[in-house]
Amino acid sequence: MVARPHGGRLVNRVATEARRERILAEAPEIPQIQIGSDRAVEAENIARGIYSPLEGFMLSEDFESCLARMRLSNDVPWTLPIVLDVQEGQLVDISEGDEALLTLDGSPIALMEVEEIYRYDKRQAALAVFGTENPEHPGVRRTYKMGDLLVGGRITLVGSVPNPYERYTLWPIETRVLFKEKGWKTIVGFQTRNAPHRGHEELQKTALAIVDGVFINPVIGRKKPGDFRDDVILEAYRALIEHYYPRDTAVLAILRYEMRYAGPREAVHHAIMRKNFGCTHFIVGRDHAGVGNFYPPYAAQEIFREFPDLGITPLFFREFFYCRKCGGMANEKTCPHPESERIRFSGTMIRELIEKGQRPPPEVMRPEVAEVILSFDDPFVR
Repeated sequence: MVARPHGGRLVNRVATEARRERILAEAPEIPQIQIGSDRAVEAENIARGIYSPLEGFMLSEDFESCLARMRLSNDVPWTLPIVLDVQEGQLVDISEGDEALLTLDGSPIALMEVEEIYRYDKRQAALAVFGTENPEHPGVRRTYKMGDLLVGGRITLVGSVPNPYERYTLWPIETRVLFKEKGWKTIVGFQTRNAPHRGHEELQKTALAIVDGVFINPVIGRKKPGDFRDDVILEAYRALIEHYYPRDTAVLAILRYEMRYAGPREAVHHAIMRKNFGCTHFIVGRDHAGVGNFYPPYAAQEIFREFPDLGITPLFFREFFYCRKCGGMANEKTCPHPESERIRFSGTMIRELIEKGQRPPPEVMRPEVAEVILSFDDPFVR
């Protein structure tokens, strides 16, 4: 059976056609809150059920409970705040109890029931979510730049955010049907923000040995300079699946989402989102959702002990490498040989070779994948 949605029900806050037309007809009379593309994508993720059981941006009770307990106020596990931040000047003529239209570049995205407008402590929020107040952490830095007020309330989706990757887009209601059509009862979710090397492939295939299918779900959206571009990641995975996966064992679809780099807390959030897509298992690797040296290598695995009621099974893996002596992929639990025999999958090394127009060795990256990456003039975010 595909996993039950988080909180027990898959949220659907998408307006019916009739309601959408009615809201858009009244739009000139409804006060507006201008939002950026990141918040517009969050609204879509709420409305389409990716963030079930949330039906809107968090009220203060859920926000404070998430920060302090990593749970919603009703005790459902939830580790990252999903909030709409605004500056005070954005709320002219908008009060609690009103309706507001969330707009992106002038286009209506969602109608919001403004249930609560509240202040929060940015430093406290950053420390709770990221475990640090250091502005060198990209998530902390972005928190400090947020608006001073948070607006909470249910939303109804009436528009959509421009999406250059429609062909790779599946919503939870669609993946759940697809998995059933394929006859998959157990599905492992794989989170990635990189083009695939042999270590990623080994993680997925090791998990495939115990489940029916793998849901490869790359994050599409804002990334750090030096990360692989979205289009490069997708084309690289297409090549890997075509050449190295048995038919009907893998589904590739995107997740539009802003990485927080919140380490352990974000790993749990990633698992919850894949549970809503229908996954029964979720791969948690080394330094999952980490950045720099802010988190111990396996902190993102250890946090799952705190959530026996999560409703999705985490699969923990040690770091894979290629062992010359073993003649194949291995990890510390399966390989007795010294470090001199091991080829590690260094993102820096892969990037340096690609920058020079050179293929990483086949022990590190499949030739077909490397070929796809090298076919782009500049495969990296600048």
